[in-house]
Amino acid sequence: MNWKQIPLGPLQTNCYLLVNDQNEAIIFDPGGDGPKLNAYLKKEGITPLAILLTHAHFDHIGAVDDIRNAWNIHAYLHTNERDWLGDATKNGSAFFLGNQEINLKDADHLIQEEGILSIGSFEFNVYETPGHSPGSISFYFKPLGIVFSGDALFSGSIGRTDLPGGNQQQLLDSIHDKLLELPEDTIVASGHGPTTTIGQEMDSNPFLGGF
Repeated sequence: MNWKQIPLGPLQTNCYLLVNDQNEAIIFDPGGDGPKLNAYLKKEGITPLAILLTHAHFDHIGAVDDIRNAWNIHAYLHTNERDWLGDATKNGSAFFLGNQEINLKDADHLIQEEGILSIGSFEFNVYETPGHSPGSISFYFKPLGIVFSGDALFSGSIGRTDLPGGNQQQLLDSIHDKLLELPEDTIVASGHGPTTTIGQEMDSNPFLGGF
């Protein structure tokens, strides 16, 4: 079992592949460059089983349909952003990409609440971590001690909260109540920039000084 970080799309958003010993994979947040990602999967002999979205901002979803269509797999998204994939205003592409608006098919599965999500041999703890966006969620994979946190928590920073549906206090509460409760050696696989650990952010993240 291993994982790989692949920056994709207009903002070089971190897409992650979580790959088991059978070379089956879960794909997190394929933000763009669908043909490039599909070519990589074929070259490496990796068979994706599903796409998990931490949230539906344009820079995290750009390659969803390219991957879905090529492999006939499903995309998972929190229900609070159920209509964002096909709405360029809500996913932000209308404002940030101009004439390259992103309008995708709806998610195949809507995550309604926290709990256990099982796909093939993979099992995740799903945590609702809103604040950056209303449907932001984090996926904790205990066997490797890693949490795919989207744009909630970064190395030395936190997600922006000035976009529609953002709320800084809600984000800080999400980080404190959900993410900082994970073991301190948990790897934080963020949507942008390098990975970090829960312990490192507890010790040095200036936005979390009160925690």
